[in-house]
Amino acid sequence: MRFFGYTLDDETKPFPELTPDSAAAMGKFVQEAMDAGVIVATGGMAPTSMGVKITSTGGEYRVVDGPFAEAKEIVGGWVLYEVDSLEEAVEWSKRFLAVLGHDAEVRIRPSFGPE
Repeated sequence: MRFFGYTLDDETKPFPELTPDSAAAMGKFVQEAMDAGVIVATGGMAPTSMGVKITSTGGEYRVVDGPFAEAKEIVGGWVLYEVDSLEEAVEWSKRFLAVLGHDAEVRIRPSFGPE
């Protein structure tokens, strides 16, 4: 089963920088999970100021450059897990948060689509 996990951030607050030790620990964790076939893909998200929002209304498209003032929370990072259960995705996410080393939140949802 695939599960999509993501962290939420507030762009108005500085994001805690990883120390060299915590960056190395994160790299080791990600490599271990990828080698185990648990993490299919992962990454971070750039600030909304570097993005666009595309809206479709009545067949008309509108493209608006970021940043998006109405955004209260933004996706900061993401992961696509390939695991046997939601419980297993939760356990891997707990390990990620432990390695991250600062207060954070991960949300996980089942992911559907071509595999």
